[in-house]
Formats: sequence, structure tokens, C-alpha cells
Amino acid sequence: MEKVYVVQLSSEEREQLQELVKSGNRKKGQRPSALKLTRARILLKADQAEGSPAYTDAEIAEALDVSPKTVFNLRKKWVEVGLEQALERRPQPNRRPPKLDGKAEAKLVACSCGPPPEGRSKWTLRLLADRAVELELVESISHEAVRQTLKKTSSSLG
Repeated sequence: MEKVYVVQLSSEEREQLQELVKSGNRKKGQRPSALKLTRARILLKADQAEGSPAYTDAEIAEALDVSPKTVFNLRKKWVEVGLEQALERRPQPNRRPPKLDGKAEAKLVACSCGPPPEGRSKWTLRLLADRAVELELVESISHEAVRQTLKKTSSSLG
């Protein structure tokens, strides 16, 4: 059966992918994700240009421990949108940025380790959420967001 989406890398594209796989660095100081490296390896093995190995999807899938459908989808993406977008993850529009940045998290943790408010024996998540708003770390925050933030730390709240 003839392939519908044929990958034929130019010599520049092939060199770029080989350098990415070989060094693991696209730009100085930045490391690509494992997904990006796997995609680069798939494209190199799927290359149908003259003098290239031109492996089948099944051979590529077995060699790189991915599904043949993954190989097919990547070949299709390369043909439709090009090399750079084929290597990158899809944007995730529903992801919200975290409420607290690093400095705000540090202040919240410091507050939780400090003495509790008057009349209380210890901090509660709701008290900490209210305190974060009082300190103007955020406009609003739920006690659940406070819990998740504190869970990341190894500090004892008691």
C-alpha cells in the first residue's frame, strides 16, 4: 500500500533534526522535551528522500516504542504544517496559569509557618486564603488552591 503522507526531508531539515537528536539542545541552555526528541527520531527514520533508510511505520514504531498510528499522525502533521510545528506540542487553550507565582507561594508558606491569628490554635486553609487576599498576593483564591500550594512544600504546618 502506498503512503499518503510521504516525508522527504531537505538536507537542512535532516541536519537540524540530527543535531537536535545528537546534542539534545536546540538552543544553548534549553533542553527539548522527550516528546520532541522522539518526534525528531520518527521523522529521521520516516524520511523517504534518496539515500535515506525509509523505514516502514511498523519498523519505526517498534524501534522507538511508539504506536504505528503515532508515526502516521506525525507524518501527516509534517506534510500539513511543516517541521517546526510537527515537533512542538499542540497549544492547550484551557490551561489556566497558576494563581500564585513563586514569590507569592513563598509568602504563603512563610505565613502558614508563622503564629496563627488571635484566638486560633493553628492556621486553616480558609484562614490562609483570606490572609493571602489581605496581603494582596492575589485578588481571590480558594482554600483548595491554598491546599495544593502547601502540598508541594515539605513544611509542617503544626
